[in-house]
Amino acid sequence: MLLVFVLIIIALLVGQMIGFAIGGQNPFAVFLPSTWSHIINFLQ
Repeated sequence: MLLVFVLIIIALLVGQMIGFAIGGQNPFAVFLPSTWSHIINFLQ
């Protein structure tokens, strides 16, 4: 079960990095706390 959770998190991060790269932004911006706070605010 833990393996599935870890794989989901990895897939989420890789998918976001690919999306950022396609959008012309820095793919490593995925790891910035400000990015995650924006995502959380968007989902609320």
